[in-house]
Amino acid sequence: MFLLPLLLVVFIGAQFGGTSETRLGVVAPPGDASATALIDELDALQGIAVAPFDDAASLRDDIDRGLLSAGVVVPDGYDEALRSVGPITVVFVGRPDATAASLEALVAGAVGRQAAPGQAALIAAAGLDADPAELRRVALQVQDRIAAIEVTAEQLGSDELQQEFGGLGQFDLGASTQLLLFTFLTALFGSAALIQTRQYGVARRMLSTSTPMSVIVVGQGGGRFLIALVQAVYIVVASALLFRVDWGDPLATGVVLLLFCAVAAATGLLLGSTLRNDSQAGGVALGLGLGAAALGGSMVPLELYPDVMRTVARITPHAWANQAMAEIVRRDGTLADVLTEVGVLAGMAVTLLALGSLTLQRTLTR
Repeated sequence: MFLLPLLLVVFIGAQFGGTSETRLGVVAPPGDASATALIDELDALQGIAVAPFDDAASLRDDIDRGLLSAGVVVPDGYDEALRSVGPITVVFVGRPDATAASLEALVAGAVGRQAAPGQAALIAAAGLDADPAELRRVALQVQDRIAAIEVTAEQLGSDELQQEFGGLGQFDLGASTQLLLFTFLTALFGSAALIQTRQYGVARRMLSTSTPMSVIVVGQGGGRFLIALVQAVYIVVASALLFRVDWGDPLATGVVLLLFCAVAAATGLLLGSTLRNDSQAGGVALGLGLGAAALGGSMVPLELYPDVMRTVARITPHAWANQAMAEIVRRDGTLADVLTEVGVLAGMAVTLLALGSLTLQRTLTR
């Protein structure tokens, strides 16, 4: 109830968070000016974080284990080889995927820019009686005055998913989805306690007093609601303090969470009124809780669903709550922007609460 939601928020944020960078390992001779310049150029590329390594063996091991996207091994004497226009072998190590192929092209471009003055010197030396190293020195002096070819990219259309998730913090997506998953699960597992009140005779003793049936029903439903609310408030506060999760407009978020907790509590009340023992309650709560969360977008965002599946998902309260939280957290929505979702959740809460109350009353009076 307290530890697992935060662990999953961390895991989802680490794997899919918006601030992650592609890690490129580099083994380079210490104190080599040209190798340092190469590392600085690679590290300056957007979305790439250069990680230094002491030896090629540890670099290859981390790439093989998936801790690095790729790696570069710069040979000893790299700067001297560039100065003397000698042969150089820079080793690129990568996995057979698209990320490594893209990184290889970037590394080849950076190395090629460093080797270009020497290549020009060799071409000139072929027609002149001159030292290639001296010609390279002259080429470096005039390279800033040579007209450069600039390639500009024009993008047509837009990536809707990138726009949708682009502004999120690293842990924002995982926090909202795990909140709904665990709040619902916790409320459903609370149905086992309601079953035990019948098994142990607590319900019969309450009915033997002057306590009205309505008070008993409200108390049982209210207990489920408070349990769900404690779970939801804990995740909101803990994620905001530990991971700086932005929950958007407090009023809109609060209303959505209160209604979702009411739906979860009413579902737990209905299960506790219909199932016969706590073992059944545990199995049904786990299956229903995880199934509704998976279908409703708490494990995979609804935006990745096909249109048909997105329509089917609306039978779950998770789908409506996830839609509301997406509007509030990702698009800075207010309560006015999620009135449809709030209305549907309120309707679900009232319907399930009525069914659960009638079922509980009938069960207790048998």
